[in-house]
Amino acid sequence: MSLPIAMAGTDMIGQARTGTGKTLAFGIALLERITVPTDPGYAELAYPGKPQAFIMTPTRELALQITNDLKDAATVRAARILTVYGGVGYEPQLDALATGVDVVVGTPGRLLDLVNRRALDLSHVKVLVLDEADEMLDLGFLPDVDRLIAKTPASRQTLLFSATMPSAIVSLSRSHLSQPVNIRAEGHDEQTTVPATTQFVYQAHDLDKPEIVSRILQADHAGKVMIFTRTKRAAQRLADDLEERGFSATSIHGDLSQVMREKALTKFREDRVKVLVATDVAARGIDVADITHVINYECPDDEKTYVHRIGRTGRAGNTGVAVTLVDWADVTRWKVINKALGLDFVDPVETYSTSDHLFSDLNIPRGTKGRLREARREEPKARERAPREERPKRNRTRRRLHNGEIVGDAAGGVAASDTEPIQAERSADIPTEQPEGDQPAGTRRRRRGGRGRGKATAEQVAQPEPSQS
Repeated sequence: MSLPIAMAGTDMIGQARTGTGKTLAFGIALLERITVPTDPGYAELAYPGKPQAFIMTPTRELALQITNDLKDAATVRAARILTVYGGVGYEPQLDALATGVDVVVGTPGRLLDLVNRRALDLSHVKVLVLDEADEMLDLGFLPDVDRLIAKTPASRQTLLFSATMPSAIVSLSRSHLSQPVNIRAEGHDEQTTVPATTQFVYQAHDLDKPEIVSRILQADHAGKVMIFTRTKRAAQRLADDLEERGFSATSIHGDLSQVMREKALTKFREDRVKVLVATDVAARGIDVADITHVINYECPDDEKTYVHRIGRTGRAGNTGVAVTLVDWADVTRWKVINKALGLDFVDPVETYSTSDHLFSDLNIPRGTKGRLREARREEPKARERAPREERPKRNRTRRRLHNGEIVGDAAGGVAASDTEPIQAERSADIPTEQPEGDQPAGTRRRRRGGRGRGKATAEQVAQPEPSQS
């Protein structure tokens, strides 16, 4: 229903739960309204190469996802689409803008930065899209959004999409949309969460959660699994723990660079890893096919976060399973979420990794343990070092010189063949004249081992001490 309205050039507000195909709702109409270099009228544009469509998203992952979807849809038209976000270098983005682009997809921070640098010109935009507007509100992006919208022409078409419509988003739509048509994907009385997702809520102890999760990962029909945590440390710690237990897992969170986040997401999409542990930075915009289970390792902060988390499964007509683990301290928070969404989990069932209902609810085979293999234990490193290659032994025998002649050694004698190299090696020990102000000429260099400043000469050593009587 939204596609004909969008293609007609009318402003629109689209409200739908996540996973209902909002990207195509505006993507197809957007690509039809722009003029690409292969079109006959491209040369007649006032400023060819300036962006004609502009899409703002709250997260980098969502921007990349929209870009990939648009590129798939634009294979026939060959539209030039640029993704703009922080965490990567400026040069590729600046080069692309200088060459010319048709569609720009990005996050508000980097977009505003490029506008202030005068590298991005939005004065020729025909279509403006605000995707996940409620999330941009939650992340504090609305002031930047207002500044960016002010850079676009007043004659543009504006399409706003949001899962929820808080008062700030309503005010935004009234300020920047002209007589918009409101489209709602479901009735007001319909469940906010995806109906195809079976939900389970358990009250679990924090120390037992890794074991519970490990057994859920071995449930029948478990494929790709997304696990959400509240903090970055918790995400990394859980991913490391699961790997140590034998599961192919990776993590995505704010402490990782953008390149590492993209690599982790690519591995997850390509089935090279089966488990993705993420913070809420990844809760929106990740459209990965065939996610069978979503696990809330910790209770979400609010009902919106819960909806977006479990919306990663049960997409495009598929079924899914959502499991939420609520610690004792989070029971009150969960009750608020339960009431806001109208769910039937007022009192979560107390659950442990050995509970019978855990196995029966999630179709986990009986006898399943929390490890796929025993933890690899490193052998204690031997203190003894490997024998080194045989090297010639150094002759450490001390030899004393008097008037250039060897007078003695610690071992009782010196071979004639050894005289020359030793004499050259120890030439630095021969007393020499020094300028005034330095050490006295007869003073030898101080040696290690706490020996005294002065040493007896070889002649003194050889002669017996005079009698004291």
